[in-house]
Amino acid sequence: MAIVEINDLKKIYEGGFQALKGVTLEIGEGEILALLGPNGAGKTTLISVLCGLVSPTGGHARIGGYDIVANYREARQLVGLVPQEIALEPFTKVIDAVRFSRGLFGLKRDDAHIERILKQLSLWDKRNNRTMQLSGGMKRRVLIAKALAHEPRVLFLDEPTAGVDVELRRDMWETVAQLKADGVTIILTTHYIEEAEAIADRIGVINKGALLLVEDKTALMERMSSKELRISLRAPVQSVPEALAGYGLDLADDGETLVYTYDTKGEGTGITALLADLASAGLKLADLKTNQSSLEDIFVGLTTDKAEDAA
Repeated sequence: MAIVEINDLKKIYEGGFQALKGVTLEIGEGEILALLGPNGAGKTTLISVLCGLVSPTGGHARIGGYDIVANYREARQLVGLVPQEIALEPFTKVIDAVRFSRGLFGLKRDDAHIERILKQLSLWDKRNNRTMQLSGGMKRRVLIAKALAHEPRVLFLDEPTAGVDVELRRDMWETVAQLKADGVTIILTTHYIEEAEAIADRIGVINKGALLLVEDKTALMERMSSKELRISLRAPVQSVPEALAGYGLDLADDGETLVYTYDTKGEGTGITALLADLASAGLKLADLKTNQSSLEDIFVGLTTDKAEDAA
């Protein structure tokens, strides 16, 4: 069941800049979706629109069945937002900052809930510290605690581990996994491809305001299991010999290279038979190179090619 429904969402700023170009997406309850994209891709704009901080120019979206414009208060009540920038009142105690966030939504004081959140985020021992006394990683945890104070069903994390060291990043991943176990839906924007691989159920790629891909992480990783063998020939060929047609070879470099793609998880690569058949076809090899596709390759390819087509 989709808890976030986005249909043809657009945002055009004054001056004509189109930050969102008809984004359509559904996000299931309890799902973790990672949005990958370079700076200026539209990630933060999309989150800002869904959280009611920016008004859409076209299209519509619903959170928990509530339209984000027509039913703003009901939709916003279901949402928690952890912004990219760390903005905390420096002299406020951690526990007071989190309590205040709950009060902003008109909810009654619930010390047991606040204690649960702070313990879950390893902040309980710091509850009486002023926020200015905390490290950058701990400040980010406070932002998450504030976002969870009113018990939202959907949590938006905008670059939550930016500037955080590797150890704290992994701690944050564990926190996100626990939130998912508690039934919270999480939409995460990140520059870190390994972060998307580590915690997401699905991965989306956005660039220049267009959503280029949304795919199950497992399926995407299956695509990454393919590997290329590039066979450099001593003499170029005009076409792939008939005897090698069954290998699905591609010609590259003006006929000087044959490209063979195979599955690293398969029972066999077929390389031994291919090399034997190449020799039988009278082709002489100059060099062999292998290259395995990665999520980064897919990401770079999408953001450079499809975005140009969408422009």
